Amino acid sequence: MRVSREQAARNRERVVDVAGELFRAKGFDGIGVADLMQAAGLTHGGFYGSFASKEALEVEASRHALDGAAAFLKDLAAKSDDPLQAIVRFYLSPQHRDGIGEGCAISALSQDAVRGGQALRGVFEAAIRDYLSLLGGLVPGDTEAARFKRSMVTYSTMVGALQLARTVTDPKLSHAILEAAVEALI
Repeated sequence: MRVSREQAARNRERVVDVAGELFRAKGFDGIGVADLMQAAGLTHGGFYGSFASKEALEVEASRHALDGAAAFLKDLAAKSDDPLQAIVRFYLSPQHRDGIGEGCAISALSQDAVRGGQALRGVFEAAIRDYLSLLGGLVPGDTEAARFKRSMVTYSTMVGALQLARTVTDPKLSHAILEAAVEALI
């Protein structure tokens, strides 16, 4: 049975949303197309009508997740009296650590993206540049170059601390890693 263009667009959007969450939770290689489509409530056969390949979906789902995260952080910053502190505290929170499927795709998937193609790496690079630009407007520094350098250190610390906190099995150590990074950054 054929679906309308509108339904096909909604189905595609649903696959991108579900894939973004599952890729972050399981990694690009941790879930196959059949399981992705099942999680989206669609048939495996419909995948190739919407996407040229799993890699094409990885690119689109990553872009979608990263754009959403950037918009969320920009909104968080705009609503705060101390935007840098708000971003750092959110990013290095236990809730963000524990919500890997809904969290930052950079921290969840950067190791997978390293092995990806140019298109996937380009999506991650664009997002990293976007995050650095956002932080560059918030961190202290006398010059634009100094603020850019500080934004790189800030973001690298945030991503690294989140990855480490997610990796260890000791809850006290995980929490201590997050708290130490927050303290160092604000």
